[in-house]
Amino acid sequence: MSDLTVWAVIIVLGIGTFLIRWSFLGALGQRELPGWVLRLLRYTPVTVLPALVAPLVMWPAANGGEPEPARLAAAAATVAVGVLSRNVILAITAGAVTLFGLPYILG
Repeated sequence: MSDLTVWAVIIVLGIGTFLIRWSFLGALGQRELPGWVLRLLRYTPVTVLPALVAPLVMWPAANGGEPEPARLAAAAATVAVGVLSRNVILAITAGAVTLFGLPYILG
C-alpha cells in the first residue's frame, strides 16, 4: 500500500469514529433521555463483560483453543461468588485465586 492510501484510511476511520461518538455526546448530550433508554443502558456492562470474557475461557488462544479446567473453574468461581456476594471485587479476587491457585495445587 502506498503512504497516501494508509493516511487516507487513517483519516477516514478517525472521522468515522469521531462522528459515531459525537452522535451520542454532541447531539444527545443536552437532552433528557427517555426512561426506557436509561433502563436499557443499565444492562450494557452486564452484557459486554461476559461477551469479552467468554471466548477467553472457552477457546483460549494460549493452548490452541482447547478449554482447560483451570479457566473453567475460575469462571465458575467468579460467577458463583459474584452471584452470592454481589461484590465485584470479591468475585474477581475469587476468580484470580482459582485461576492461579488451581494449577499450582494440581501440579
